Amino acid sequence: MRPIAASDMMHVVLAFEDNRLVSDLFGQFDQNLALIEQRLGVEAVAHGNQVTIRGNKTSTEQAKLALESLYTRLQGGHDITPGDVDGAIRLAEVAEAQLSLPTMEPKSRMAFAQIATRRKTLVARTAAQDAYIRAMDRSDLTFGVGPAGTGKTFLAVAYAAALLERGEIDRMILSRPAVEAGERLGFLPGDMKDKVDPYLRPLYDGLNEMMAPEKLERGLESGMIEVAPLAFMRGRTLSNAIVILDEAQNTTTMQMKMFLTRLGENSKMIVTGDPSQVDLPPGQMSGLREALKILDGVEGISRVDFTESDVVRHELVARIVGAYDSESRRRLEAKERRQAEEAAKEKEEQGSQE
Repeated sequence: MRPIAASDMMHVVLAFEDNRLVSDLFGQFDQNLALIEQRLGVEAVAHGNQVTIRGNKTSTEQAKLALESLYTRLQGGHDITPGDVDGAIRLAEVAEAQLSLPTMEPKSRMAFAQIATRRKTLVARTAAQDAYIRAMDRSDLTFGVGPAGTGKTFLAVAYAAALLERGEIDRMILSRPAVEAGERLGFLPGDMKDKVDPYLRPLYDGLNEMMAPEKLERGLESGMIEVAPLAFMRGRTLSNAIVILDEAQNTTTMQMKMFLTRLGENSKMIVTGDPSQVDLPPGQMSGLREALKILDGVEGISRVDFTESDVVRHELVARIVGAYDSESRRRLEAKERRQAEEAAKEKEEQGSQE
């Protein structure tokens, strides 16, 4: 791949040497180029194995970075989905700010953090996902915090599957508070597995995508892969394992402390949750919120915060998350104003009585 013409920074022509990959790079009916145009505000016109990019200096460079990274992915034997294109654009948009971090390689080339199993290779689609994957590599305990749709749970399960496949750990344990912090499952029909499986389905979904069905089945039967409600963690010491706690915002303080103290030798823990979506009874502190405060700055623990801009599902999901966040902020501000007014009124009444 080589830039073959560049009259200035607002006009770049790229040529891609492998014609077999070009159609996948540009997309059916040039849909990938259309997405880059829409997102970055550039013009991208294809001519055979070449593409001409026109736009302002920053946007043109970002489009160039995105196309180069996607082409590199194709050269590595991986397919490109619209989500991959979106991820390349997002990373290109933050490349300048990230160049000083280990997330990025030297200028003009982006290094994507990856999770690879024999069945599938995942590439980070946002800067936060990149930081999250690297944090899981670096730390024995990682908190992934943020809204739905940002990939917190899926990437954690994929990372665990990769470690298990490489033989770096002996077992994988995936857990959630079932239904709610009280874990009241008695009203559901069936045995315990029947009762809890619906609430652990997102964890199974990640496993199904990263592992071959027969291997996953063998792992579940042998106990090498365990999916269990949080209550089953009590009293255990989990060594040579990777342990994931999902929906951690619905743990109580005692449940969170119990879970975190299960960490054994040669093990890693990943805790995911959205502190804004707590289903605990009113007035009860979320174990996740409290743990994030208490453990802030503790060596060996990493925290990665996701925002609505990191949502990698349908783009409408990001707008939905943003709308709910705006409403939450509005309610909080209104509550603070009422409290301030009540305090001022109370102070005024006390003054008049004196």
